[in-house]
Amino acid sequence: MAQTHQVDIKDMKFVPASVTVAIGDTVKWTNQMDMQHTVTPDDDQFPGSGRLGPNQSFSHTFSSSGTVAYHCQIHRSMKGKVIVS
Repeated sequence: MAQTHQVDIKDMKFVPASVTVAIGDTVKWTNQMDMQHTVTPDDDQFPGSGRLGPNQSFSHTFSSSGTVAYHCQIHRSMKGKVIVS
């Protein structure tokens, strides 16, 4: 059964920075900060979120296995990854 995994954007980082999911699972990112952020894949593995304002969320369902690295396009030191197994 597919699950949704939560990643919070807070303290200028993605929390957790790494999440392991199954094929068919969804990751939901929620911006907990008072500034804009993005969820942008490093290699175009999924459509990015665009700018997320405070309390806005973005979700993506992963359909193939592999490791997907992503970052915030505005704050490039913010990095995370989704491991799809």
